[in-house]
Amino acid sequence: MLVIIQKQITKIIFMNPLIAAASVVAAGLSVGLAAIGPGVGQGTAAGYAVEGIARQPEAEGKIRGALLLSFAFIESLTIYGLVVALVVLFANPFAGSKIHLLRKKLNIFLIK
Repeated sequence: MLVIIQKQITKIIFMNPLIAAASVVAAGLSVGLAAIGPGVGQGTAAGYAVEGIARQPEAEGKIRGALLLSFAFIESLTIYGLVVALVVLFANPFAGSKIHLLRKKLNIFLIK
């Protein structure tokens, strides 16, 4: 059985201001750049779909089905950018890099 002996400490996570600023900028760029490509792609796909329906009105159902399916795939790319931004902001792997140094300084140890 392991017993953890600790001094009363609140969990403090130090975050370097440079890392915090870089995380915010990276999150903004992630969402912004992830929205540009799919936006252009959806516009192009919609334009060609309207052109195809204008040329062959009888194929409207097939064109619309393919268009909606392609919109779903294109939109997933934007969602990936959003997920990357949220990970960088809220689950930043560099945020708690000094917590181990704090534990060493306060002599937190395990006793068997």
